[in-house]
Amino acid sequence: MELRIFTEPQQGATYDDLLAVASTAEDLGFGAFFRSDHYLAMGGDGLPGPTDAWTTLAGLARETSTIRLGTLVTSATFRHPGPLAVQVAQVDQMSGGRVDFGLGAGWFEAEHRAYGIPFPGVGERFDRLEEQLAVITGLWGSEGGYAHEGVHYQVSDSPGLPKPTQRAGHRGGPPIVIGGKGKVRTPALAAAYADEFNLPFGPLESVRTQFERVRAAVQRAGRPADSMTYSAALVLCVGSDESEVERRAAAIGRDKEELRTNGVAGTPEEAIAKLRAYADAGVERVYLQVLDLSDLDHLKLVATEVMPRV
Repeated sequence: MELRIFTEPQQGATYDDLLAVASTAEDLGFGAFFRSDHYLAMGGDGLPGPTDAWTTLAGLARETSTIRLGTLVTSATFRHPGPLAVQVAQVDQMSGGRVDFGLGAGWFEAEHRAYGIPFPGVGERFDRLEEQLAVITGLWGSEGGYAHEGVHYQVSDSPGLPKPTQRAGHRGGPPIVIGGKGKVRTPALAAAYADEFNLPFGPLESVRTQFERVRAAVQRAGRPADSMTYSAALVLCVGSDESEVERRAAAIGRDKEELRTNGVAGTPEEAIAKLRAYADAGVERVYLQVLDLSDLDHLKLVATEVMPRV
C-alpha cells in the first residue's frame, strides 16, 4: 500500500508551511504531497488565509525533486477548462512529470459566496465537470485545431498547448483522480476519464460498495480492470503512546476515540491494523489527512513505525 500526505491549507497555512510538510514527506519516502483546493476555512479563523492550490504546486514543483504533487480535488467551478489545462500542463512540466490531477464538481457553497464564484445547482455542476474533463483531455490529446461545442464551454481552433510532460494517463496526460460517493454518474465519469478513483473518509463497507460500482463501470467501458487505481483518504492521528495520541487529537480539535473509528489513529499498531483492513477492502493507496502542519514529528513516526509494515 502506498501512503500519501494530504493537507487542508484553507484551515490556515502559508506556502512555507506547506513547503516544510512537502519536503519532509519527500525525505521520508511518502508517495505524494496533495492539498485540497479550497478558499475558505471550515471552522476556525483560517489565518493567515488560504493559498491557491496550483500556485502552491507550481512552487513546490521547483522546490522538490521526487515526490508526486496533486490536488484532492480541484473544483470545476473555480476555473475555466482551457486555462486549467494550461496550468496543470505547466506545473507538470515544472515538476518533471510529477503531477496527479484531481478534479471534482465542487460542493462548498460558502466559499463561492465569499470569493464571488458562481455556484450552480448540483446537476449543472456535474455537467460542467463532465465537460471540463472532455475539454482538458481533448486539449492535451489534440494535435492542434481542437474544437468543442458544449452546453457550457465552446472551444474553436485551439492549438492545445502547452502539452503536459506525462502522457501515460488513461487519456494521454497526467493521471486523473476522480472521487466521491455518487452511485451512478460518479462511477461512469471515473470509468471514462480517471486513472484513480478515490473515496474520501468512508467506512469500510462504503469503500467496498463504491469500488464495486466503479469496477462495474470500468468493465462496461471496456477498460482493463487493472487500469484503475483505488484509493481512500483518512484523517491521521498516530502517537507512540496514549498521551501522544491524546495530544495530537486535541491539537486538531477532535476526540481520539472518534478518530480511532473514522481515521488512521491510535498507536502505530492500531494504524497498521486499520490500513491493512482497508487494503483487504481493495484500497491500494491511502491519503493521510494531516491537519496539524506544524507537527512534522507526526510524519516521521508514521514513516518509521507504520509505512514499512503496510
